[in-house]
Amino acid sequence: MNARLPHALPPLDPTALQAHIDAAWTQTIVPELVRYIEVPAKSPAFDPDWARHGLLDRVLRGAADWVQAQKVEGLVLEVIQLNDANGVPRTPVLFFEVPACAGHDGTPAPSSGQTVLMYGHLDKQPEFTGWRSDLGPWTPKIDNGKLYGRGGADDGYAVYASIAALQALKAQGAAHPRIVGLIETCEESGSGDLLPYVDALRTRLGDVGLVICLDSGAGNYDQLWLTTSLRGMASGVLKVEILTEGIHSGDASGLVPSSFRIMRQVLDRLEDSATGRLLPANFHCEVPAERVAQARATAAILGDEIYKRFPWAHHDCGGSTVFALPTTTDPVDALLNRTWRPTLSVTGADGFPEMRNAGNVLRPYTAFKLSLRLPPLVDAPAAVQELKALLEDNAPYQAKVTFEGEGAASGWNAPATMPWFEQALQDASQAHFGAGCGTIGQGGTIPLMNMLSQGFPTAQMMVCGVLGPKSNAHGPNEFLHLDYARRLTATVAQVIARMP
Repeated sequence: MNARLPHALPPLDPTALQAHIDAAWTQTIVPELVRYIEVPAKSPAFDPDWARHGLLDRVLRGAADWVQAQKVEGLVLEVIQLNDANGVPRTPVLFFEVPACAGHDGTPAPSSGQTVLMYGHLDKQPEFTGWRSDLGPWTPKIDNGKLYGRGGADDGYAVYASIAALQALKAQGAAHPRIVGLIETCEESGSGDLLPYVDALRTRLGDVGLVICLDSGAGNYDQLWLTTSLRGMASGVLKVEILTEGIHSGDASGLVPSSFRIMRQVLDRLEDSATGRLLPANFHCEVPAERVAQARATAAILGDEIYKRFPWAHHDCGGSTVFALPTTTDPVDALLNRTWRPTLSVTGADGFPEMRNAGNVLRPYTAFKLSLRLPPLVDAPAAVQELKALLEDNAPYQAKVTFEGEGAASGWNAPATMPWFEQALQDASQAHFGAGCGTIGQGGTIPLMNMLSQGFPTAQMMVCGVLGPKSNAHGPNEFLHLDYARRLTATVAQVIARMP
């Protein structure tokens, strides 16, 4: 007797699916995102008094109210807030679950019994400067198909898109697996509160077979992009003190070493300033051959747009270029530089008076906020310890040099893609974009992904998002590309429906 063939899944109607999702975005999601952007719900790292201010709670409960109002069949939702060991409240999370469902045509629910975990966050980066005169971080505006404002793209839309995708499947009567959602409010601070929630909810998460993380980027707005790696991050404050108070620069300079010059010497231990290469060998790792091959394929799609998409400043230089020069113009190298090689950024400074108040004074100290992006396979906590010893030991002039680490999160390298998942991604991208799914590494960090890969090592990871060219998360003029967000939502729905 012949073996029984697997039950063929009925085709989804991509046009109807997209139409349902487009209507949801237009009628309910965009107005809700406008209200969300108006709330300066900054992450705890940027608002230490977040609990008293109540803004994180406000956006989370606003999202919860919206989800409840959609009346998704079978959905159970809960706002959860745990306390730490000292009884201090942790940042809250939103958790929802929807049972597996057979199709209206009799198609059974997926036989594996596995769960889809959908993830996003609602906390935001601070305002930053440089917004266009007609824009602002907390004043949402739609202009040329883009919704401007802080947090809409990173990552306020995620919970709304997740529910819209689910609703679109139910509208078609499609079978789908069990689905849970976990929306946090501490991601921009390194997700320090998230692991206790994952531990507390572990039994309710179930056997996770697919993770959908809508907090990543896109190489362009023309196709679906699957993120295959994320860099880790280590951050902290490096401070150099040489005096107890400021003194007349004419009286002391030449005898008292400048704290800024000492800072330069200390940073030279970490970075080759001529090339930007980080010097500690342990901060590097070998790039897997698969990721190099993917970088070549992605470079062939994006070409010089990989570096041209940034808002370069430019001095004419005799007309030789139209923008300031990147570290490399080779597209493959450019991709690997921003995804698999460590980098140092100075993201803040202290000890400097404002220019208008800067007299002829030798400053007592210089402090820099350091942000290191680490390759996906480097252990971030170990890197922080090595970094501290490197910067503090044997200080020039016996100055007081301290490095206070503020966070460390290891990166992530995606597991191998299963055939069903690869086919689902390609089919969904073709159906809703008319182009195949691309793969790309991202230089940012999503701490949850490493946690989930350790906890669910066999799960497939659909890490994607709306942060395409010039979307500028964390910076000025952040925007959500509305058409791309609608199409991405539809691809998510279609992939969920194909889970075996």
